[in-house]
Amino acid sequence: MANQKIICILLLALSTIAILSCLVINFEAWIVYTIAIFGIPLWVLSLGLLTMAKPKPEDAEERVREPFTGY
Repeated sequence: MANQKIICILLLALSTIAILSCLVINFEAWIVYTIAIFGIPLWVLSLGLLTMAKPKPEDAEERVREPFTGY
């Protein structure tokens, strides 16, 4: 779990730097499009994985038995 968190933090930092560099530096259009296609979804994914809800200790067993409770 700690390894996944480190990877998510690194991916979040790299994608943030890539997105901000496209805003500051005047790259060619294809570089900006490539960063937008891969960097923005990677940013959202890594942020989502870092902020996922973790179960309370008393609810952990229930989530193992029934992991999805609906909306």
